[in-house]
Amino acid sequence: MRKIMRNQKGQGIMEYVIISSLVGICCLVAVRQFGDVVKKRIDNMKSQITNEIDLKSIKS
Repeated sequence: MRKIMRNQKGQGIMEYVIISSLVGICCLVAVRQFGDVVKKRIDNMKSQITNEIDLKSIKS
C-alpha cells in the first residue's frame, strides 16, 4: 500500500496531459474566433498592393 501511495509519476503525467489539452482547445477557439478577421485583413492588404502595382504600371 505504501508503494502505491509514493508512486505519483502517473499523476504528474495526467496533469500535463490535461493542461496541454486545455491549451490546445483554447488555441483552436482563438483561431476560430479571429480567423475570419485575419483573412479579411490579408485580403484587403492584397487588394491594396495589387491596386498600387496596377496604378504604377499604368503611369509608366
